[in-house]
Amino acid sequence: QVQLVESGGGLVQPGGSLRLSCAASGLTFGNYAMSWVRQAPGLGLEWVATIDKGGSTTRYNDSVKDRSTISRDNNKNTLYLQMNNVKPDDTGRYYCATTRLGGAYYLFDNWGQGTQVTVST
Repeated sequence: QVQLVESGGGLVQPGGSLRLSCAASGLTFGNYAMSWVRQAPGLGLEWVATIDKGGSTTRYNDSVKDRSTISRDNNKNTLYLQMNNVKPDDTGRYYCATTRLGGAYYLFDNWGQGTQVTVST
């Protein structure tokens, strides 16, 4: 079955950087657009970024734009999120998800278990 496994989370100081990974299996990875979605403690889900199947087109939430880079390596079946100058508001659990464009919105069909990111001194 489809399995998405996030890694790379942990405690990061404000202003620091993080690099998250999502290892995919049980699917043809290159056939799917992919996204990062996060959930802050006590809050709902917030879309972070999306990348197309081939990795040529990316989109970002304004809250992370200019300091984040979503990328993928289809040969390694892996999705990445690089985030620089992290802020306390970046704290949350980060999920990767397969993604379909549903007209005016994204559809997230498969989810990983998430990896926790805490930005604090």
